[in-house]
Amino acid sequence: MSATTTASGGRGRGGRERILAAAARLFAVQGINATGMEQVAEAAPVSKRTLYAHFRTKDDLVIAHLRDLASSGATLESVLTREDIPPLERILGLFDQPAPAVPVRGCPFIDAAAEFPDPDSAVHSYAREQKLRMVELVTALVTELGCREPAALAEQLVTLADGAASRAMVLGEADYGRHARAAAETLLAHALTA
Repeated sequence: MSATTTASGGRGRGGRERILAAAARLFAVQGINATGMEQVAEAAPVSKRTLYAHFRTKDDLVIAHLRDLASSGATLESVLTREDIPPLERILGLFDQPAPAVPVRGCPFIDAAAEFPDPDSAVHSYAREQKLRMVELVTALVTELGCREPAALAEQLVTLADGAASRAMVLGEADYGRHARAAAETLLAHALTA
């Protein structure tokens, strides 16, 4: 095989990207703990040596995967930073789930924290940082809207979003967020008129 990546995605350059793409697919379908490093290497395809050259441990791979998700715009939270959408629509966008290409897995950060329950683990800590960032973004948006008690309202809204994502996963209903969106609309309407 050549030293460069082939059109079929063979070994060569781009190994890190192929590893992350394979890990994302496998984690979404079967979960993080059920996915072995050998499986990721085989799906990439890369040698185990290449895999471990890029990611010394599975925790390193999981954190890189979560960082990749956070920066790619592939999470619900990404709607909160979109400048082309008014603040109210950004908040309500948390409840609009796109049609999934894989089984509904809920929030990847909640999933990761559940699979790495030790609050001191690097994966759990990163997931917590992302969830705290989400509430900071929502707090800024509800403050911009002029809502009263923005910090409390933001906590309520992200709790709705997280709950909807979890129920969507358990029930296998990608559009389950519609229920939480109705509740969010009521909370926001009350906060805007009070």
